[in-house]
Amino acid sequence: MTISNVDKVTATLQYFSLPADGSRPYNYITWSPSLGYPQRNWERVPHEVQIENLRGKEHTVSLDTTGFQYYRRAVDHKTFENDEIIEKEYYPQSIELVKELTGASRVVPFDHTIRRRRPEETEDTPQKRQPVPQVHIDQTPASAKARVQRHLPAEDVPKLLEGRFQIINLWRPISHPAYDWPLALCDYRSVDPQNDLVPTTLKYPDHDGETFSVKFNPNHKWKYVRGMEPDEFVLIKCFDSRDDGQTATFTPHTAFQDPTTPPDAPLRESIELRLLVFYD
Repeated sequence: MTISNVDKVTATLQYFSLPADGSRPYNYITWSPSLGYPQRNWERVPHEVQIENLRGKEHTVSLDTTGFQYYRRAVDHKTFENDEIIEKEYYPQSIELVKELTGASRVVPFDHTIRRRRPEETEDTPQKRQPVPQVHIDQTPASAKARVQRHLPAEDVPKLLEGRFQIINLWRPISHPAYDWPLALCDYRSVDPQNDLVPTTLKYPDHDGETFSVKFNPNHKWKYVRGMEPDEFVLIKCFDSRDDGQTATFTPHTAFQDPTTPPDAPLRESIELRLLVFYD
């Protein structure tokens, strides 16, 4: 595999378009064409953008300024094949890592997703998740608070919601560098929260969640690190209760087809671990 480094790439990202009938947008999480109903009631709109490669410039972004931050730290768990073993081995290491890097007093993982790209498959099920080629933010303020209420003991919730808390995704490639369909992240400072974001219902089999879909804005500034390796990871801020007008509170992100990906690059495999992060 021949590797060359470039400062910027031009790529097509899929943005959000409001439902034509004015209804509230929704998206089914578990879906296949055989179900006989549409996965969503809105359309994707492609836009060509420039994405800056931060390889060698990783220090220019941070959780509280841009909404995401890159690190290099290997972990003992390598296989990521068995959910029970992942929870037993990978979760504790990640909890300590996030505490160390953020200064948080309490970190609670609430789920993880393994993504392995399978170009020949059209179904997206919990057992066979694919990279998401859609600009989005994982949480809204309402769904972030609902996560605390759902995953923490009821007696702890009022105090936890009074203090600062975040939802952070820890995203890491599995087994080989992620040249194929890497992850692009949008600088929080380039987003217009009032006009770019649309609450969208996520329909799970047993409950409804909510995310932000993202409309196109030519001011968006997109970044990635080309060929992230398994001992590298990025912390992605999905929500922050500190809303002071200066601190990044979310990060739009999406998988994208990098035009510089070597033709023989292995298909993308990654894990994202979702964490509730609390501060004293």
